[in-house]
Amino acid sequence: MKKIEAIIRPDVFSDVRRALALEGIDGLSVTEIAGCGRQEGRTGLFRGNAYEMEFSAKLKLEMVVEENLVEPVIEAILEYAATGEVGDGKIFIFPVDEAIRIRTKERGAVAVY
Repeated sequence: MKKIEAIIRPDVFSDVRRALALEGIDGLSVTEIAGCGRQEGRTGLFRGNAYEMEFSAKLKLEMVVEENLVEPVIEAILEYAATGEVGDGKIFIFPVDEAIRIRTKERGAVAVY
């Protein structure tokens, strides 16, 4: 099994979520985050005062999938999260040694799905 973390723009989430569902990904965790990288900061306006916004709002998607789903999931994210602009995000893949469902004590892939 692998854990896939994807940092994406919030405005592409609906399309990415639909694409993941078509690949059989029913469960995932979504966290609202803020980050900075090569994407330049933006200027915001608050009560008539301009200020620099160093961090951009992003979503972090996390899912654990079996090996045979890793490439289809990556391709779905790449296709639907890309805008061609700096700040589209990143995908990270980690090995998962074990998964355990707390309620039933099931282990392995059955604990994830």
